[in-house]
Amino acid sequence: MASSSSTTTTSKKFQVPATRHKPPKQQEELEENEEEESLEHFDDFTLASSWERFISEIEAVCRLWMSDGPINLLEKGAILLDNSSSLYKVKSEMKYAMKSYYMEYYFETNPNGICIFPFLLAVSVKDGDWNFDLHDLQLCFGVKEFLVIAPQSASGVLLDAPEASKLLSAVAIALSNCSSLWPAFVPVHDPSRKAYIGIQSMGTVFTRRFEADRIGSQAYSTLDLSIHNFKVRCTMKLTYRTLPCDDDYMKGFGGEKSGENLSGEKSNGMQWDVDCSWSEWYSAEDPVKAFELVAILSEKMVESSMEMAELENASPHEAEKWLISPRISPNLLEGSKGNWVGFASQLRFLVDALEMSFQAQFLEDFVSVHGYHCPSSWLEAVENAGADNLKSLAVPPPTVRDRVLKELFIDGVEFSNFTDDGHKTARAIKGAPREFLFAQFCLHALWFGNCNIRAISVLWLEFVREVRWCWEETQLLPRMPTNGPIDLSTCLINQKLQMLAICIEKKSQQTEDYEDCIGSLDHIESMSEEESVVGDDSSIKPTPSDDIPGIVDRKPGIVDLFNDKSSDLTRRGSAGIVDSMMLLKSYQSMHVPFTQEPPLMTEDMHEERLQAVEALGDSFSFSGQLERDILTSDMSAFKAANPDAVFEDFIRWHSPGDWEEDEPVDHGSSSSSTALEKDRWPPRGRLSKRMSEQGNLWRKIWDRAPALPASEQKPLLDPNREGEKVLHYLETLQPHQLLEQMVCTAFRAAADTLILTSYGELKQMETEIQQLYVTMATTLRPLQVNRLSAESNTFEDLRRVSAAFERVEKLMTLGASLQRKFRRAPRLAREIFNGYYDFSISKMESLAEQIVEKGFDMKLELRNQERELLSNMFVPPTASQSWRKVLSMGNLLNGHEPIVREIVFSLRDKTTGNHYAAHSGSFSHKKEIETYRMYICGTSNDLRVALSVASCD
Repeated sequence: MASSSSTTTTSKKFQVPATRHKPPKQQEELEENEEEESLEHFDDFTLASSWERFISEIEAVCRLWMSDGPINLLEKGAILLDNSSSLYKVKSEMKYAMKSYYMEYYFETNPNGICIFPFLLAVSVKDGDWNFDLHDLQLCFGVKEFLVIAPQSASGVLLDAPEASKLLSAVAIALSNCSSLWPAFVPVHDPSRKAYIGIQSMGTVFTRRFEADRIGSQAYSTLDLSIHNFKVRCTMKLTYRTLPCDDDYMKGFGGEKSGENLSGEKSNGMQWDVDCSWSEWYSAEDPVKAFELVAILSEKMVESSMEMAELENASPHEAEKWLISPRISPNLLEGSKGNWVGFASQLRFLVDALEMSFQAQFLEDFVSVHGYHCPSSWLEAVENAGADNLKSLAVPPPTVRDRVLKELFIDGVEFSNFTDDGHKTARAIKGAPREFLFAQFCLHALWFGNCNIRAISVLWLEFVREVRWCWEETQLLPRMPTNGPIDLSTCLINQKLQMLAICIEKKSQQTEDYEDCIGSLDHIESMSEEESVVGDDSSIKPTPSDDIPGIVDRKPGIVDLFNDKSSDLTRRGSAGIVDSMMLLKSYQSMHVPFTQEPPLMTEDMHEERLQAVEALGDSFSFSGQLERDILTSDMSAFKAANPDAVFEDFIRWHSPGDWEEDEPVDHGSSSSSTALEKDRWPPRGRLSKRMSEQGNLWRKIWDRAPALPASEQKPLLDPNREGEKVLHYLETLQPHQLLEQMVCTAFRAAADTLILTSYGELKQMETEIQQLYVTMATTLRPLQVNRLSAESNTFEDLRRVSAAFERVEKLMTLGASLQRKFRRAPRLAREIFNGYYDFSISKMESLAEQIVEKGFDMKLELRNQERELLSNMFVPPTASQSWRKVLSMGNLLNGHEPIVREIVFSLRDKTTGNHYAAHSGSFSHKKEIETYRMYICGTSNDLRVALSVASCD
């Protein structure tokens, strides 16, 4: 102080002589400047020490937060806590005595962002209304907004008690200077103890002090309280957890295979998803790991230790509220690091195989990595691959391959047992239906090894060998229809397999007819003449084909239509007369013949036919032998049904547009005109210009066609020729062509398999499934029109579809698990699924915006009729489960102790005017305040106690 005065005085001495010769006005201005300079050098002795400056810094920060208010704090970047929906915090850093500290201010807002300013600053758990979003300190001490000051260190706590007390005193002084009622806390002791000390000015002569710590075990007192009477408010919350649903976890306890599931029903040791549609291919992880039951007992007044003992042994069935909280597997979330095994994971491998399939021209090139015919690009890719990639190209042993082929061919079911159980929009995806042979091959290929290109190539080559064996041995193809038209909405491989199945069926019928014919001839030769005459009319009954439409008779005497010149005036193969049509050369009605059905054609055959017609430019020039055979068959059948017919009659029936009628003559009324038309013979008209040209091909075919009914004609479909063409296609299929059709079929078949699972009435699930099929159909379209190349961007689109498939698959798994656990309480399954579905949507949005979201934590209140179902989930522990130690905690539920028991004791007292400051607006006279509060949480061997006491300063 002396030095400061001397400095100021010296400064004035040097300035006084200079001012004596200045004018009065300038002299006054100079004196004012000197006064301002002297004020700038004023020392505030209240901030002389570092301790005082530290308090001042805390006070400045608190005043800034108080002046900003919650709205400005939110705009300045206040952080929302992960486990809360309305609690925010702001942070400030400061230093004292070469140490760094941070101070955090926690405050709540309502949905409109307005801060909640509590006067009593207490969180109520009255009437069992426990708030599950509370911060740990809010729950322990019943406060709302508060401060936390702690050192910036690895532990974040103060181990030195004097330092902690001094730090808390600094905050208390700063808050008092601000006239703030915020409670302040300092973390102390070891971090695992979650210990705090705190203080709060209540704006009165009362101060509330806080302390929390963890107790390793129960402390027993020798004081006898049986004769003591007291009045304490008490409320309790009990938390129970069911046994883990993980089968691997349960195998370590006793090894029994029979028991009860979560719903109390006998499980016989089977997997939870044994009745789900995907269980044939894989066993899914149960997404519902366990359930937590929260039982809340209403607040009551305890007046003796006897009542306290009764409360400690109270049954959870007496609780006012029951709330259920599912523990969902974190692997269910999108982007989780856990390994989720399902159709989606294998479909990703199949997409990778498709991308690699463009590196070779033949499937055999992929079978042997070190083969002589492997393309250089494939060998280079293999050589450059690491050990992990080489392992990923492994092929399962032959025993696995043989088992797959056995399931496909030997154990295959008859096609008549199949039903179209796919989704209504599945036909938009050009793949094979789920139960068809190629679809089953694709589903097996997903799980053959890790679905790499080598494993697929090996399995396909063996598959084609089995198909050829069925053809050569005339064995019907399993899982394929043997009649009906070719389904052109499916992939080309499925069409070819259906064509082959039909060819095998026709080939088998021809063989049976031939053997029957040979057997009949041998039988006739062995009969005596008398037996032959007697049995002539009784044992042989003709089966005319005229009574059955289409080709139904398979007679060994097949006639070649171009080489046979026989003619029979007997009418054969007529299906009936044509109304009001007469033949030109005879006064007879025209008959409609039975004709052969059009030959079956696959999609590529139709395209070849159209290309040939377009190239020739005239459909009547007959681009191929097939068209000639069809026209010849129709002409022969028409001749057999109409022996007196001429070429013009056939044109009038088969191609009416090429017959030009003469202009009718008006004979009066329409009725008489019709009668005259019927009676007029021969019909008047002429052939069209193209049909009457010289050398017309139709007339040439007509002249050569014999009169044969359809039943005696050579079939239009040659099963031997078409069957060999199918096998040639399957054996020479390029890798990328196979993989393109496999991807389409696998996505469709996997989705059709997935939706067969019962998941209850979940509207969101139905919407997700519908959207998945639309997405698949759109993304797979380039594969269906052969527009894919090795540099295509479609591969990334396919991977995105795989991700969408995985999301639906996981939701389906969750819905199925909940539906099986809550068969008698569908509301619970529906509410839990809806809650998780909304959470997953918000999680996806948070991932897109790179926002860290809290985990799924749902509390659903149970109705009275639903309590029994949940109680049955707590299966009493058996004697073999020795891992369960019998404790003395009480509050048992079917032999299960609560994993956590939380109790709040509180004592309230009325205030009087003498306790408070004269102008305190926070409290009124005769109002109760919470003078004592104790929060106890934990188990009998691990207790945490938090105490707050209001005392008079």
